Amino acid sequence: MNKYKKLMGNTLIFGIGSFGAKFLGFFMTMLYTRCMTEAEYSTADLLYNTVNVLVPLVTFSMADAIIRFGMDREYDCKRVYTGANVCVLIGMTIFMLFTPLISKNETIGGYTFLLYIYCYFSCFRQMASQFVRARGYVKLFAADGILSTFIQIIANLILLLGFKLGVTGYVLSIVIADVCSLLFLTSVASLHKCLDTFYIDKKVIGEMLRFSAPLIPTYLLWWVTSASDRWFVINMVGDTENGIYSIAYKLPTLLMLVTTMFYQAWQMSSIEERNSGTLGKFYETVFGAYSSFLYIAAAGLIMLCKPLTLILTGTAEGSRFQEAYVFTPVLIIAMIFQCFCQFFSSVYTTKKRSLNSCATAFVAAVVNIILNFLLIPQYGVWGAAIATASAYFSCFAVRLFDARKLIFFRVDYFRFLVNTVIIIFMCVITAKQPSVYWVGLILGFIVCAVYNFDAVIKTLRKILSRGSRRTNNNAAR
Repeated sequence: MNKYKKLMGNTLIFGIGSFGAKFLGFFMTMLYTRCMTEAEYSTADLLYNTVNVLVPLVTFSMADAIIRFGMDREYDCKRVYTGANVCVLIGMTIFMLFTPLISKNETIGGYTFLLYIYCYFSCFRQMASQFVRARGYVKLFAADGILSTFIQIIANLILLLGFKLGVTGYVLSIVIADVCSLLFLTSVASLHKCLDTFYIDKKVIGEMLRFSAPLIPTYLLWWVTSASDRWFVINMVGDTENGIYSIAYKLPTLLMLVTTMFYQAWQMSSIEERNSGTLGKFYETVFGAYSSFLYIAAAGLIMLCKPLTLILTGTAEGSRFQEAYVFTPVLIIAMIFQCFCQFFSSVYTTKKRSLNSCATAFVAAVVNIILNFLLIPQYGVWGAAIATASAYFSCFAVRLFDARKLIFFRVDYFRFLVNTVIIIFMCVITAKQPSVYWVGLILGFIVCAVYNFDAVIKTLRKILSRGSRRTNNNAAR
């Protein structure tokens, strides 16, 4: 199959499974903001982000190793999957020894047991889902995404609305969804047949750990960049402000959800084409369309951030959640550059250069910490948002040059500059709230869409023409 068409096909499948399901889950925020106070939502969000950083630590970043080694025909997939799960068991045992430290934390200490259970099933569910993806079962992977989100929504309705369990209900709903997902994947893909002490191969485990070990500090550094600002906001300006900041992150997360479904397919295509002589051109073509689409989507979200935030948070009198939309555009800028950083990380995965990924993530973490200390005490939530955007931009700038040393592909710098100026203009309009608020935002979106639309269409035509040309050649033979 044409590599471009395969990429588009896989993206569509992942989109059905990931975006459709996650989009429904995204709107569960309306339920959370009605069933929990700002402080409770802040705690729930902290638990969610804490588990997100614990999972790669406890699993030794085996999810990345499963993708890279599971797709490589030089390795026995059963040895890869068994080895990864052995590492997770060891990691969870070590984590158990440190849970008393978590119980001493004032904010999440009361949820230590729930946190451990949440982390436990998230880890094994991640191993199963990534192994399924590595084996090419993309439709099953997508179906699992829909199923788990549907179960989580049902559990949320029962536990939050019915039993009014608050933060506990929020965490339990995720645990229930992860358990059902793990059982579903194991049953349908017969994953239990890939787990046996016979398949424990120290050599394979050693190679996987050498690849994944540098990614452990990488994930920690990304956590510093993406989630530590919440702890800074709590300690410097309070729980309520952090609740508002967490809501401001919701729309940018939508952008990340859209690009993640593409990245899941792109990562597979990049690994499959790793020995191709046209890999650089493949990157250049795909990145051109990807970046243009990303800026159009970002401009659209900024234009609609006010009404969408009001829909998510409601109009309850006295609630401060509605203030969040003012900060959202800056976080959307941060998400744009995070998406670019994610794209460049596929270079490091393909070339097995995980140390480069760690080094470039370190740049973002340092910038984020310094700016959080400097800006949050004086500017509050604004300071956290600006620090996050600056950190991701710093990492993007470094990776732009570093990754292209490994796989060279051309980048249109002028287009980047123009697009970024347009987005910043829309951010200023949202922050200043002038009388021409809607005119300015609509104009910004139209200019961005027109400027980038041609690049997207040209790339699609190139992809389709290559596909049709290959079909005609095959027919001629």
